[in-house]
Amino acid sequence: MLAIQKKLSNIFYVILGLPSTAMGFALSIQIAVLSWILYTKYGLDIHEIGIVWAAGPIAGIIGQPIIGLISDKIWFWGGRRRPFIIIGGVLAALMILALPNLDKINDFFGIGSLMAVAITVALTLDLSINISFNPTRSIIADVTPDGQPRTKGFTWMQSTSNLFGSLAYLTGALLGNYTLIYAGVAVVFLFSIGPLFFIREPRALTETNKQVATRTQWGELFKLYFAHSFSWLGIQTMFIYIIAFIEQKIHPETAIQTGQIIGWSFFILNAVGFIWPAFLLEPLSKKIGRVPTQAICVASMSLGYFGIVLWAHNAILLYILMGVLTFGWAAVVSLPFAIMSEMVNKARMGFFMGIFNLSVVLPQLVASFVIGSIVMRSANKNIIFIISGVSLAVSALLWLTVREKKKTGS
Repeated sequence: MLAIQKKLSNIFYVILGLPSTAMGFALSIQIAVLSWILYTKYGLDIHEIGIVWAAGPIAGIIGQPIIGLISDKIWFWGGRRRPFIIIGGVLAALMILALPNLDKINDFFGIGSLMAVAITVALTLDLSINISFNPTRSIIADVTPDGQPRTKGFTWMQSTSNLFGSLAYLTGALLGNYTLIYAGVAVVFLFSIGPLFFIREPRALTETNKQVATRTQWGELFKLYFAHSFSWLGIQTMFIYIIAFIEQKIHPETAIQTGQIIGWSFFILNAVGFIWPAFLLEPLSKKIGRVPTQAICVASMSLGYFGIVLWAHNAILLYILMGVLTFGWAAVVSLPFAIMSEMVNKARMGFFMGIFNLSVVLPQLVASFVIGSIVMRSANKNIIFIISGVSLAVSALLWLTVREKKKTGS
């Protein structure tokens, strides 16, 4: 074990967060590019795009719990999480490379259905991200003690991830989405593989009988799952359908401008958001608690969504209001992992991370199938951010019911 890991130095926390950053970067590319490229290059309509997006969550429902359960029990290639991070990282890089070449893949294999190719690539990309996301988060819980060091691990993870996510969107906005795609292939591959040379996983994940008996707080876990689900319902609605809002309300002149507005919007979401996890959320949660911090940030995101409905009549106003969303975004992708990880048996962390992922992928399925139809039928695309705002408001209220310190037995 390297000295930086023994001392839990800041540089170790940065390195520890890089594999998750790689998957976050891949997800940023998916968010920035998938709807845009399907809409502008391949001519799919909004409803079809929603179906393509649904392929990934279906993979996640199956993939994350299985990968988590397996990674809790096995050991090869020098780790329990390491093999899945490597496999997922390589596959994700390859699927990103496939995105601008769907038509070539279709022609080469003679499939005759661009929709089928798009679904296959989206499915494999999201499954690859899911294969790696679980282990990249579980490994943080594996190598950090309970309490503030664990919170620091997840908040630094998200600060690093948001920083590089913002660079992804900035690249798309300034240099175009195709440059983002090809740069992303390298970033995802290197950040998945390189940090593993500096992290040593514990061979055994065990706890005393007393710890196991008090670990898994099922009642509080279900409250957390529901609260987190409503957060992601609103966020996924924004990610998938913001292109329809931009086309109707901001009227970009070209497809390239549409892509740039999406890129700048999500750049701001991540560029400002990267500051908050390590430098605001960690100290604030230490002072008032992680659950109250989460509830406050999620409520602020709800207000930001309603602000977009009322005032985002041009790109500049949209960018300003995206800044309001950053507090909630920073909290949603960091604090719940730290809260959840201390409610469960550490020896089964991968499994519980996989179950926790259902509170992300199930809302995405609802966003793809149910909300997609609503958006398609609605003449006014403000409906996108109305749904998002209501979802985040419900989430904030549900977070107030979570008691992270309560012991309810196994």
